Amino acid sequence: MRNDSPIRVAVIGFGTAGRFFHAPFLAADPAYDLRLIVTGDPDRQAAARAAHPSATVAATADAVTAHASDLDLVVVGTPPSTHVELAGNALRAGLDVVVDKPFTPTAAEGRKLIALAAELGRRLTVFQNRRWDADFRTLRRLIADGRLGTVHAFESRFEWWRPDGLGGWKGETGVADGGGILFDLGTHLIDQALQLFGPVTEVLADVNRRDPRAGCDADDDTVVILRHACGTSSRLTMSSVAALPGPRFRVLGSRNGYVKHGLDGQEAALKAGTSPADPAFGREPEDCWGRLGHGRETTPVEPERGNYAEFYRLLALALRDGADLPVDPGDAVDVLDVIERAHTNAKK
Repeated sequence: MRNDSPIRVAVIGFGTAGRFFHAPFLAADPAYDLRLIVTGDPDRQAAARAAHPSATVAATADAVTAHASDLDLVVVGTPPSTHVELAGNALRAGLDVVVDKPFTPTAAEGRKLIALAAELGRRLTVFQNRRWDADFRTLRRLIADGRLGTVHAFESRFEWWRPDGLGGWKGETGVADGGGILFDLGTHLIDQALQLFGPVTEVLADVNRRDPRAGCDADDDTVVILRHACGTSSRLTMSSVAALPGPRFRVLGSRNGYVKHGLDGQEAALKAGTSPADPAFGREPEDCWGRLGHGRETTPVEPERGNYAEFYRLLALALRDGADLPVDPGDAVDVLDVIERAHTNAKK
């Protein structure tokens, strides 16, 4: 691939992932040429044509292998049960691959995909976009700067109020196929905890299904506790039945604590139609800033800018210049290992 030639991309799936988390960033970045969108849903096909008129819209993923010579990169944004087959087919067609999270339904399958990519000499990465949330980037800076001291307790939450159920693959797919809130939101929370505090020595979990209408074992209200080798304890809460959500982060250290309420605004902005190129994209309003301090002595902390586009900027460098991938797929396997231990330990 020439350094000045656009990276030719196919996006498989045009639900929430493909439509809001991938296609807008590929369209906004001149390093990429979004050539093909695959979705079998007629309404989504119409939405894809309206949003990206220069791209071809196809009904099945066979179009990717049929046009592999006109592509460089495939983004897999479909339910997790399809990831292994779609990513494997793209790799065997000679293409580099981005897989949305959760990477695969099992850690063993993730390792096999990584080995296949290595065998074929292709690049494979996983879209762990929450590494570029404004609040997470801010917390990472505070820890690196020593503002918190030694962190002994990390509380992290993704809590929603969805009494009508999770819906979609998250609530209608069994755990064996990557369904449930632990595979969905938990993938983000665990990845962030591992990025901040490293490997874990113990995994405890309380995994629940609160919605009695569901016809599978997908969880919707789960707490995972990680004991990290460094001494930090992470308490990760994910729920779709939280009538009163708690703080997004509550972090306690030997010098100070940090509390942050509310979710990063990039997802809401994307769904509202805001372009990633908008100068205000990723910037948090002042009334959403977290606070640092101890006791009653706290001060607001100006956040880093949220920047999901950084994933694709770094990926372009990796594909063109051989730089490091934005996310090591081995990190995604580490997350899956923790999820599997959580599900196993919750049954004891």
